[in-house]
Amino acid sequence: MIEKIELQWLLSFQAVYEQLSFKQAAEQLQLPTSNVSRHVALLEQQLNLRLLDRTTRKMIPSTAGTQLYQSVVPLTQAMNDALEEVSLYGDSLSGHLKIIMPDLPFLAEIIADFCLRHPQIQLSCDTQLNPAEGLLEGFDLVLRFGRGPLEDSGWVAREILRWPSCVVAAPQLLKHHPLPRTLDALRKAPCITSLSVLQGMPWRFKQNQTIQVHSSYKVNSGNMAKAAALKGLGFAILPLHACQADIDSGALIQVNLNYEPEDLVLYAFYSGRKYPLEKVKVFLEHLRSGIIDFQ
Repeated sequence: MIEKIELQWLLSFQAVYEQLSFKQAAEQLQLPTSNVSRHVALLEQQLNLRLLDRTTRKMIPSTAGTQLYQSVVPLTQAMNDALEEVSLYGDSLSGHLKIIMPDLPFLAEIIADFCLRHPQIQLSCDTQLNPAEGLLEGFDLVLRFGRGPLEDSGWVAREILRWPSCVVAAPQLLKHHPLPRTLDALRKAPCITSLSVLQGMPWRFKQNQTIQVHSSYKVNSGNMAKAAALKGLGFAILPLHACQADIDSGALIQVNLNYEPEDLVLYAFYSGRKYPLEKVKVFLEHLRSGIIDFQ
């Protein structure tokens, strides 16, 4: 059977199954949509069964399609890893490096420099603060913020950069809300929180302390949180380096509580395989060196 099936048919089917769209699968594979559609049709014809049920409005995998996908994905991943490993015996680092990361200027500089040094690397980079769990499959590396203990996952987590944090408030806010000294007092005050990143709620403090705070202003941006804090819209947890100048000028007041906020940490997550891919190891070393220069 296998000698009658072309690998590209399976790769096209895998992409269509994940995207539930011939057009989006074609964009992912960088192939014409007609080619991807033909590959899936040829695979179905050779297997003599329907893998994807298509209507004018939507596409649904059949039971056979789901079984084939679940069986094929580990095989194609293993084949790709084997080819990547063999390619390392060449004179230069090469291959496809797929990353998800926050859109931060210093990271952009580091990644551009890495690709300049390794011209055989093909980069695909998606900028997101809080990627959905299912999206992580198929990526080599995910750079993501964390605060406090990490949740268990099949990924290896490596700390890249750590920022001490503080709770701040604008003087005009403190005219209407007394300065809190304890977590219980902060719990009742208006706060600025993240919408989805860093698990949104609760606020996390050292010694494993957490509180649920009241918030009517939720954003996935440190810059937006700081702007709101400066306007007196609520108390905020911010990296100390990002608001130190405002604290020094009196535009923000640092709130000293009975517990300190957990540090904001940028982590690199990669596959839990025993040995990470060489391209990932080399990039992490480059990232570490770039962070040292940034600091």
